[in-house]
Amino acid sequence: MSCGEFSGMIEPFPLEWPWGFMTLSTSLPVVLAMTGASGAAYGVRTLHYLLAGGYEVHLTLSDAATQVFREELGWTLALDRFDAGTWMLPDGRPAGWNETTGNVPGNLVYHHYRNYSAGIASGSFRTAGMVICPCSMGTLASVANGLSTNLIHRAADVHLKERRKLVLVPRETPLSSIALQNLKTVCDAGGVILPAMPGFYHRPQSIDDLIDFVAVRICDQLGVPVPRARRWGTPAETD
Repeated sequence: MSCGEFSGMIEPFPLEWPWGFMTLSTSLPVVLAMTGASGAAYGVRTLHYLLAGGYEVHLTLSDAATQVFREELGWTLALDRFDAGTWMLPDGRPAGWNETTGNVPGNLVYHHYRNYSAGIASGSFRTAGMVICPCSMGTLASVANGLSTNLIHRAADVHLKERRKLVLVPRETPLSSIALQNLKTVCDAGGVILPAMPGFYHRPQSIDDLIDFVAVRICDQLGVPVPRARRWGTPAETD
């Protein structure tokens, strides 16, 4: 597939799996929220890497995210009837499938965005961090101003007050002064602002390469190792 084409099918791992992915022995889960900004593929790729890394991922999606998934990926999501099969690879294998062991190292737990009874709504529920990817400007504004109007906002507020890692991945351009102030407010409160801005020094050959660039940087913030990630100052790998 060329850089000018994108079918909506996301291939999180090359067919020649395994390729040295390190499974982490962590007992703390990661919270992953996806909201109504463009860039659903970034969130899905991040989820795949976390599962392959052995994490338990607590996933929650906003209502607006379902429209983005439908438009960008062709996926129909029913938040009241969550189907984990939606997150499988095109050939039916679950995301994070290991060809060698025949299993998925991580575990996926879903929470409806209106469910305040979920563990992630409380600071007593320990986590390794939270990512909002993609992060809409509405979600950003709610987080910046402490408006816990749904589980996503509340979980983000929990991570800030508990001084845990919170990574916001906005994909919006241009940015108003209001959005810029909200970004600064979250940053000043301890959050990490990681815009979905892929680099080009790794000479991407496909849209998948651009998606990978952002997902890898997100994983870096969480301390999740991603093998074969192209980094500045390191020689390119040859097949």
